Amino acid sequence: MSIIYCLCPASYWENFRNEQEYIPRDYEQEGFIHATKGDDLLIKVADRVYKDFTDELLLLVIDEEKVTAEVKYEQAKDGNLYPHIYGPLNTNAIAEIKQMTQTKNGWSIG
Repeated sequence: MSIIYCLCPASYWENFRNEQEYIPRDYEQEGFIHATKGDDLLIKVADRVYKDFTDELLLLVIDEEKVTAEVKYEQAKDGNLYPHIYGPLNTNAIAEIKQMTQTKNGWSIG
């Protein structure tokens, strides 16, 4: 199984809990779903994007092989390659949902 990650505010996830597809809030603006691969890169992204976020944050653990939309690895401004999902995420590709924990040193996987 090839794992990729997607971060999602818990309050937003409630809209998709029983749905067959997940679409993040910024999907129409971005044209794809942002994802990441590997724990180190995940924490860097969480600390950067959700630095001042104080609500519950979830980690969608995705089996990349089950994603029905196209997944492209593209280089970002920081020089890292990130998996981008070009279409709605079929929720049956989500293998697990974990809670993220924020400490004074940043985010960690709950």
